[in-house]
Parts: sequence; C-alpha cells; structure tokens
Amino acid sequence: MKVAVVSRSGREVIKGGLELNDKATVAELQEAIHERTKKFYPSRQRLTLPVPPDSKDRPIILYYKKSLKEYCDGNSSSLTVVFKDLGPQVSYRTLFFWEYLGPLLLYPVFYFFPVVYRFFGYSINASTHHDVQTYALYSWCFHYFKRIMETFFVHRFSHATSPLSNVFRNCTYYWTFGSYIAYYVNHPLYTPVSDLQMKIGFGFGILCQISNLYCHIILRNLRSPDGNGGYQIPRGFLFNIVTCANYTTEIYQWLGFNIATQTVAGYVFLVVAAFIMTDWAFTKHRRLKKLFDGKEGRTKYPRRWVILPPFL
Repeated sequence: MKVAVVSRSGREVIKGGLELNDKATVAELQEAIHERTKKFYPSRQRLTLPVPPDSKDRPIILYYKKSLKEYCDGNSSSLTVVFKDLGPQVSYRTLFFWEYLGPLLLYPVFYFFPVVYRFFGYSINASTHHDVQTYALYSWCFHYFKRIMETFFVHRFSHATSPLSNVFRNCTYYWTFGSYIAYYVNHPLYTPVSDLQMKIGFGFGILCQISNLYCHIILRNLRSPDGNGGYQIPRGFLFNIVTCANYTTEIYQWLGFNIATQTVAGYVFLVVAAFIMTDWAFTKHRRLKKLFDGKEGRTKYPRRWVILPPFL
C-alpha cells in the first residue's frame, strides 16, 4: 500500500510517501513516519483524512488500532493522510502530578512558616492558628493528595499524552490559586467563622470528596486497563442524576471548603473552577447525546442534568 503523508497545506511531509504492508495499521504508519523523521514520535502525530476545500465537516482522525484499509475510499492500494505536529508531549500522569504537587506543597508553607508574611509587611509574634485554619490545611492536603493518588491508581486515560505547554499552563493555574487561597486562609489577621459553620462546611466538603472518589471509580470501570473502551454512558450513584457527577462533587467540595473558611480568594477560585468544569461538562454531555441518541434500546440518551442537580 502506498501512503502519501501531507501537511494541511498539501506539502509532502514524507518525500515520495511510504510503502506499507496491505494489512498495516495506523500505529504502524505512525512508526514508519517516526523512522523517517525521527523528530515526530507517534504521540506527537495527528493523522486525519483529507477534507474537501469547501467542506465544513470536521476531519476524521485515524485511530491507531485500525487498519489503514478501513480508511481507503474505493482504492485499497493507496491512501493520503494529513499530518499535524502536536508538539512535544508528556503523559497525562506527568501533567496531573506536577499541577497537583504545587498546591500540596505550597499551601503548608503559609501555615507552618508564618514568617513569610513579614515579606508582605506584617509583624508575626506568634504562630498560633485557629481551628479552622488547621482543619483547612488537613482538608486541602487531603484533596490534593487524593488527586495525585487517583492519577496513578484510579484514572485510565483514553489519550496517552498531552502537549508539554499544558504543564506550564496548568501549573500556573493551580500553583497561583493555591498560593492565593493559602495566603488569605492562613493570614495573621484572618477572622474565623463560627464553630458550627466550620463543621458544616468541612463535613459537607469531606462527604463530597469521598463521593468524588467514588465517581472516579465508576468512570474508571468504563475503560479497560489500557484506556480503551470508547465513550460509554456512566451509570449508578449520582450519574443517574447528572452526566458529569465527578464535576458536580468537585464543585460542591470547594463550596464546602469555602463555607468553612469564607475568603474572597476561595470563592474566586470556586467561580473560575465551576465555569471551567461546566464548559467541560456541556461538551461531554453533547458528545454523549450525539453518540448514543437513537442507538440504545430506549433510543434516547437518558434525561439528566448536565452538571449540577436541581437542589443547588
């Protein structure tokens, strides 16, 4: 089989194309491209079928496990694929580890080393903490430790890698907000909420964190250990009410934390995080409806809230 590899502008990426076995898979094509270019290892490649100039359809992405013949249109002896360089890649586990490690390490600095506030013009005479500040530390560290453990022992990823640039972007987001919230919650002039409000907030937050873990386990079981399994409709627990129960419990967890600590910084983070996760949730909801409407026994995707159940 003759495979022509071109850029989106039509320029040949591999001069003269590639000769592959008639039973070759997309993965074998990626390896062949890597051998010829060296720079473009498989996870850095995005291969699609050409799209007519006037078409508004999205290009079909070649799945690495499929045979190249499945993408041939009538002529099984030749194929043209469009190559895109995705840039340097890192594994999702590497990405998540570094973005969560920052908040886990930076937050305790403001708690255990109040001397840092001297750099902001405050005189520190004692390191006594309010109960709410201590419990906030426990809750915060538990959350990010849990996220790191989930990254290595719970999550199964359908995509092996993410662009390296996302490491810097995500670390900036998490590390900045982590320091921002830690600064105000552990501030020497911090005024704690009532004991009852603290208990309600942290109690609700811990319940949501445990629920969030269970949601991630449900999602994990939808995929095989190698990350395959495709898109499936999650069922059980809160997924019977909302499509993205994992995002719902995440938002509620931060709501509980903010009820207990009550800082402007915390609520700013809550609003930003909720906005981002809501956008992800609607994207996933639309994708699942498009995939499953008319394909299941009931012909329709189950009627659910997208992210937040009606009692909020």
